[in-house]
Amino acid sequence: MIDRIIDAFDVETTLLAKSEEEAKNIAVQYFKSLGFNDVDVVFVEHSNFAARIRLRVYVFRPGDKYAWLAGGDTE
Repeated sequence: MIDRIIDAFDVETTLLAKSEEEAKNIAVQYFKSLGFNDVDVVFVEHSNFAARIRLRVYVFRPGDKYAWLAGGDTE
């Protein structure tokens, strides 16, 4: 499935966190643990006990050598 993603995917969720910084760290570490090392925090807003956060998880950045152009499996 990951081979079918052309550039990136976005995730938006609410995390239990004491601050925006903690929410950023939790989210980025989570995606790194899944093998995604290129993650941008697009938006974060802390309120009370949680933070609303939106991330962009890159499979390919613009200008990368795209596997899908090299004749990778598209089935």
